[in-house]
Order: sequence, then structure tokens, then C-alpha cells
Amino acid sequence: MKVQLGDVLSSIIGGGTPSKDREDYFQGDIPLMTVKDMRSRRPSGTGFNITAEALANSSAKLVPADTLVIATRMGLGKIVRAPFETAINQDLKALFPAEGMDKSFVEFWFLSMAQRIEAMGTGTTVKGIRLNGLAGLDFPLPLSEEQRRIVEKIEVLFVQLDKGEEAVRQVQGLLKRYRQSVLKAAVTGALTADWRAENRDKLDHGRDLLARILDTRRETWAGRSRYKEPVTPDTSDLPELPEGWVWAAVDAVGEVTTGATPASAKKDAFFGGDIPFLKPTDLDQGALVAEAREFLTDAGADASRTVRKGAVLVTCIGATTGKTGVNRFDRAAFNQQINAVEPFDTVALGDYLYWVFVGSAFQAQIWANAAATTLPIINKSKFSRLPVPVPSVAEQSVIVAVVEAQLARADELERLCETELARASALRQSILKQAFAGRLVPQDPADEPASALLARIRAAAPGKKTRKAKA
Repeated sequence: MKVQLGDVLSSIIGGGTPSKDREDYFQGDIPLMTVKDMRSRRPSGTGFNITAEALANSSAKLVPADTLVIATRMGLGKIVRAPFETAINQDLKALFPAEGMDKSFVEFWFLSMAQRIEAMGTGTTVKGIRLNGLAGLDFPLPLSEEQRRIVEKIEVLFVQLDKGEEAVRQVQGLLKRYRQSVLKAAVTGALTADWRAENRDKLDHGRDLLARILDTRRETWAGRSRYKEPVTPDTSDLPELPEGWVWAAVDAVGEVTTGATPASAKKDAFFGGDIPFLKPTDLDQGALVAEAREFLTDAGADASRTVRKGAVLVTCIGATTGKTGVNRFDRAAFNQQINAVEPFDTVALGDYLYWVFVGSAFQAQIWANAAATTLPIINKSKFSRLPVPVPSVAEQSVIVAVVEAQLARADELERLCETELARASALRQSILKQAFAGRLVPQDPADEPASALLARIRAAAPGKKTRKAKA
């Protein structure tokens, strides 16, 4: 039979947050749960702890371990059961099922309604849901014993799905390590060791390539000050390179430029043209930055900084410092959050540099040299001095081809993993849909009628308003 959620709950309790003006309130040992702590259905802890005084002097409420806790503001559709006693804040509500209601049955029903509950949210900046709307949701009230049979069946099926999902996530973890091992092998020479041995007599030495690059650097210097030779990296703490490879600073192999944003006061003159204006979010495309969200006019590009196709772009400020991409536009501008490296030798160095920059070793160097300010930042000077391994142009080309082929196979496997996880998620929803439509387990005629259960619930709360049940 159909009732409403409010009919099968004995109470709903809201919470609150102690005054943040009292720092001492947040130095206790009582957990205070917020929406941020609802990352899993069985959280292991909370981000805040409060004192007993804070609890007494606020609207925060302490609920027992294993209480159903839902989000009613932000994170709509989430439900958890913490295995510990915890206080809850004002964005959460604790649900207490009436006697005779299986707690897990209510939890699984809520999970089956997550998308609908999320869609019920109202508000401009932050979505919230009203309690009367939540309590008025149709709730399928099965026979008393049937609730337990449904829960048992769901748990058995979910355990099977959990095992499958865990196996897929293990594969994803292996793929992540595989990608890093490919990149490490690429920049240490291990990836092309056999090819190098077969072609040793045909290869230029890295130092010869570097010499040519430096000649080009001197000839094309357009800096604002007198020409300076690039810094020679200190190789004392760097790994030994294969024969024919050399270490060089970033600005020895390419011109480093920090971007700029045209003045907003001249927005009409500077923005709305056809020259891509790249920002860190555009670097999510990785080695193929071929789409932009914003464009500049010629005047806007002149007021910014521009690079040609093949330039490597690296975010130099903020939480995404180190994020890297390769410009595929013939000409593109970029903002001050990006350092661009335009290779002096354009045969293959640009794509090779990309794979060097995204490797864990170079990323570690970026973060080790980033200033610890409010926002992480690595300035142009420090970035320019970072060391990169330089093999011959021919070997660079082979490295790029092999890396792209191997990572393409890894990407295909990753897509298969994502497909399987999406399939598992869809199966969970299908199981829940069948469960609360009465099709997951057979009914037993010997079970107590649901109407008798509803009558007991109403008798236990005589002052509570109820609505007529639907057959």
C-alpha cells in the first residue's frame, strides 16, 4: 500500500552550527557532521569536532550511531548512517523510522528517490528542500516481513555489484600507475632503449641538438634586455641519462613567456574576435588544445601575449598549477595564469616537452619550486630554470609516437572501465526500482497485512497528522 514518508517516521530532527566566533567551541571531541562528510554511506569521521559547551549553547543536535542522516541543503539526495554518535549541522536532518519499520528499507528507498529529491531542490545560489515536501513523498509500505526480505535481497545483489566495481577500480588504479610508468620510461630513455641501440650510429648527440637550439636562441633573441645564456642545471641530484642525452633548462630549449589579460575597460575593442584566448580550464584538453571558450580581436591579442602552434602551455598559479596542454591553433593568446614554452627547434620538441612536463618527476619539480603563498605560484624565472632531459630529435619523435600509442590503449581500457561503472550504477537503480515496485521478492500470504503495521504506527503517535493511505 502507498502512504507518505512522514507517516512511517516517528520524528525528524534538525541540527545547527555553534558560533564560529568561539574558536574554543571547535576544539572538542564530539563529531559535527556537515554535507562535506557525506562522501560515503558509512562515513568514518567528520571534518569538525566540537565541545560539550558548544553543543549545549547551539542548535546542533547529537544523534545516536547508525542514525539515518540526510542532506536538505546542498548535497540533496544524500543519506548516510554514521557508525558513531555525532552532532549534525543545519544542512542535515536525522530521520527516525517508526517502530516496525526496517531502517535499511527506509535508507534504500531514499537512495531510489535520490534523483527526484535532488530535482525538488529550490533556491538560486544553494538548492534546498522543504521538510513538508520531503515528508509528503509517496512511500511504498509493504508487509512487515517483506521489508526485511527486500533488504536482504538488495544487500545480496549490491554485494555482488560492490565486488565487480572494486575489481574495475583496481584496474583503474593499475592504469594510472601504468601511465606514469610509461612517462617515466619515456624521459629516462628506458622506453626507447632497444630502438636507440639499433640506431646508435645514426643519431645526433643531445649536446649537438642543444648547441643548434642555443644558436637559434641567440640569433632570434627578442628580449627586452641584453641577451643572457640560459642557466646550466645542477645535475648533482638528477638521475644519470642515457648516452646521447643531456640535461638542459626549460628556457634553453624554448622561449618562455607569461601571458596577460587585456584591460577590461576596453572589452568591446579587445574581446569578441576570432583569436583564441586560452585560460587554465582550456588546458583540460591536454595535448590537443584545439577549442577555446573566449576569443580576442587583433587589438586584444596585441594587448595580451600570443604563441604559435605547438607551444606548450603550463598553468603557473592556483590549485591547478602544473596543468599542461599543447596549443594547436595557428595563433593563440593566453592569460597571466599560464607560462608558455615555444620550442626553438620545431621538429618534434614541442610534443616531447609536453610528455616531459606531465610526468610525475617534472610535476614534483614544479610544486617544489612553487611559492607557498595564499595561492601556489611558480614564477617565470624559477620555471625557466627547471631541468629537462634532451635526446636527439629523431629519438624525441619515436618517444612521442610510442607514448601516444601506449597511452591510447590505456585510454581505451579506461573508457571500458567507466562504461562498466556506469552500467553497475544503472543496475543499482534498476534493483531499487524493482524493489520498491514490489517486483524484487515474492509476497508471502502469511505476512501481517501492511494496514495492521500502519495502524500500530498511528496508534504509537496519536497526535501526529496522517493522510489517508492509498491501497
